[in-house]
Amino acid sequence: MSVSVLRLPKHPKIYEINTWPWLNSLSEIYNTPITLQNIPEEIFNRDISLFDAIWLMGVWERSPASQKIALEHQGLQNEYHRALHEFREEDVKGSPYSIYYYHVDKKIGGIEGLNEVRQHFKERGIGLILDYVPNHVSIDSLWTFESDLFIEGSLDELMAQPYDFFSIGESVYAHGRDPNFPGWTDTIQINAFSTEARQKTIKTLLNIAEFCDGVRCDMAMLMTNRVFTKTWGEKAGEVPEKEFWEEIISAVKNKFPNFTFIAEAYWDMEWELQQQGFDFCYDKRLYEILAYENANAIKEHLKADISYQNKLVRFIENHDELRAVEKYGIDRSRAAALIALTIPGARLVHEGQMEGFKLKLPVQLGRRQTEQINKDLLEFYQNLLHIIPGKDFSNADWSLCRINPVDSNDSSFNNIISYLWSVDNRNLLIVVNFSPDFSKAHIRIDPLDYGSDKWEFKDLLNKKKFQYEGKNLDEYGLYVELEAWKGHVFNIEKIYN
Repeated sequence: MSVSVLRLPKHPKIYEINTWPWLNSLSEIYNTPITLQNIPEEIFNRDISLFDAIWLMGVWERSPASQKIALEHQGLQNEYHRALHEFREEDVKGSPYSIYYYHVDKKIGGIEGLNEVRQHFKERGIGLILDYVPNHVSIDSLWTFESDLFIEGSLDELMAQPYDFFSIGESVYAHGRDPNFPGWTDTIQINAFSTEARQKTIKTLLNIAEFCDGVRCDMAMLMTNRVFTKTWGEKAGEVPEKEFWEEIISAVKNKFPNFTFIAEAYWDMEWELQQQGFDFCYDKRLYEILAYENANAIKEHLKADISYQNKLVRFIENHDELRAVEKYGIDRSRAAALIALTIPGARLVHEGQMEGFKLKLPVQLGRRQTEQINKDLLEFYQNLLHIIPGKDFSNADWSLCRINPVDSNDSSFNNIISYLWSVDNRNLLIVVNFSPDFSKAHIRIDPLDYGSDKWEFKDLLNKKKFQYEGKNLDEYGLYVELEAWKGHVFNIEKIYN
């Protein structure tokens, strides 16, 4: 049954859920088997309703061969035991990125369950995002009956590079890979230059678009002409005139114009992929800056053209990365989240991030360890998600503020970052001390004309109010002082006498 596609807001809040372990956790909490078909109503009303879109990661049918490989892989075995104290073989479901077929796995509720979930989302104005893996499918995928979709190899290559090639009957094929690493041994490499592969991709995505509002495309940059040529050279054949994604995205959007394409992208290829049609691309650079650099580096990153920034996915955690509290520490993770969730672009939160979970779960596992919830951190996120610029700020202007020292001997102003969202008569000012030191500054908010009026700065994050004379704000700017890693979210209003 065809359902209309929901257009995501300009700056959507996206919640990534690792579907299989999430359903297992709900089953434990409610003491009954829970699939996509019977998720309790309160879950939709409490957790889901904070977001504009939910990315249900890992719903597609997984490969039996991938499951077997994942069970026998010694390195993964060590990861399983670190993540699960009482690890059992049945916990291994196989990689969600080694797809057997693009059917919703019956073990988690099948297509009926997905349709049920989507209806709940639709009633709340929430979009549904699913996975798409353009680079490869599993070695036992039903697609392997169509040999003209894949990169072929030779018997000599199989003998010389057994981890990069494998055989099906008398034919030799390449494992999926990127140019910098050996192949993923549970996958077969799709040929991005193959006309048949492109048509198969379009057909598959048109089918997927019947059941969701967008896809997150795994390792999207691997399919660009430039990278694919670097990876496969002459094996790929003649380089097509048209880029893979230009052809795919335009074909899908021709039928589903509101359908959203999100690129997992690295190697500074975000702009290139945006030009090829992606609505949003991962901002891995911001992730690294927030983890290892300072406020000045953040400010430099945010000076990029706003049309580029609007199409970035900001995050401090996802299923590929360490848990945020482990990567950053709790205090720094709060400041990083405050920035990542209040700047232009899509804002991604990983399930368990708000609760302060610490264990990174291998994607092959269908169960996770029960962890203690950090209630203070959860309250911080819930409050933040309610107050950050949302749909009502879709057409807002956004600008960095000038940060000035309080006196010539104090350099702590360099630790402070501030920016303004402004639409109609609404103004939202974010201020963050991105450092481990007490810091203070004068903030110049250039778009505001204070005049001789009084102004109220209502801190939505800390539940405080401040009033200032317009002439003082004009002369000095807004004075702020903040403890390490702390911040403000000010709603600014003129006080009419």
